[in-house]
Amino acid sequence: MFEIGNSLRAARERKELSYAEIEQATKIRSRYIRALEEEDFTVLPSDTYIRGFLRTYADYLGLDGEVYVEEYASRFLTSWRDDLPAPGPRRGSRERTVERRAVLLALAGIGVVTALVFAAWRYGGSSTRVPGLGTTGSQAPAAPQLVLTGRGRGTYVEVRQGGVHGRVVFQATVPPGGVEKLSGLSFYLVVRRPKYLRVTLGGHSVALPAHANAHLAVAAHWTTRSAG
Repeated sequence: MFEIGNSLRAARERKELSYAEIEQATKIRSRYIRALEEEDFTVLPSDTYIRGFLRTYADYLGLDGEVYVEEYASRFLTSWRDDLPAPGPRRGSRERTVERRAVLLALAGIGVVTALVFAAWRYGGSSTRVPGLGTTGSQAPAAPQLVLTGRGRGTYVEVRQGGVHGRVVFQATVPPGGVEKLSGLSFYLVVRRPKYLRVTLGGHSVALPAHANAHLAVAAHWTTRSAG
């Protein structure tokens, strides 16, 4: 194992190259070159850019770019998006037709129930009891909400329902000031830059790790951090 950043910096200084010269030759912005030398990979847009810039910069300095990419992959979280489930096959027209019929039947059923409730209220006094439905006062409590609020520069977030192998219910960047709300009892989060995100579940604040690419499971009364 070797230090990626120190090795790149030493090679650049031996050749007496400035950041401006390297940017002009490689088309990599100076701030990204500095980030590579400081191993601050959260500055770069994505893992694909990190690998490409590492290979290009190392090759330009006369080093073996592939070695640097492999070292990065072995020490840092690389393509955690690769763990996402593959998209399912496209549904055929017959399946879509069946689905539309099911939706129409469900809407028709809701209309019938609504009419029965209205009739019971209109002709049966203040009681809203409908056979088989109970009373309107016995509604189940609503599920708590997971609220994601972007701060600072915002950050990329992936949310799975229930746990690490659960269904992906949110996968996008939460911008500064942006708010996303998801209902459920437990979730599994992957947060690229936790310092740019505020998380609450059921009105209670969730403490996030300080390091980049944080993995954690959260539920109404507990939070578990995973290695990441």
